[in-house]
Amino acid sequence: MKLQTLTLLASCALFATSCSSSKTYNVLAKSGTETGGTAKFTQNGNEVVMDLEVTNLTPGIHAVHIHEKGDCSAPDATSAGGHWNPGNHDHGKWGSEHFHMGDIGNLEAGTDGKAKLTFKTDKWCLDCVDESKNIIGKGIIIHADKDDFMTQPTGNAGGRVGCIEIK
Repeated sequence: MKLQTLTLLASCALFATSCSSSKTYNVLAKSGTETGGTAKFTQNGNEVVMDLEVTNLTPGIHAVHIHEKGDCSAPDATSAGGHWNPGNHDHGKWGSEHFHMGDIGNLEAGTDGKAKLTFKTDKWCLDCVDESKNIIGKGIIIHADKDDFMTQPTGNAGGRVGCIEIK
């Protein structure tokens, strides 16, 4: 009986590990800033969790969006293209009637320039075959200003101060 229980527990642990994947990427400074940090993506089953930690931001609220391309080569990160929007919807707040798949929202940097954001969704996946959900090959942009969730198509979020290539 003990052997069966141990075998069952080991099988469950192996199954849970095999269904989870994690990738971590660095924030690249853009537009003459010293923005830094990391973004960690973990997929567990159908849910993806993004843990974003950003440093050297100006204190205040900053928009965060997933953009079409994982290309941070331009000094101002315009090489990342526009917001990721596979459904061709209007820009808006995540979960509202209309929003881009890349409309993550805002994070707030303290007086020390540090900000954290954890975002969970079943609308993304890591390296899956569904291109309307797959975030591999996309980019994350941290903007200079906050997202107003109304202005089309960008949310009036200002310049691009940080960029992440999701590979």
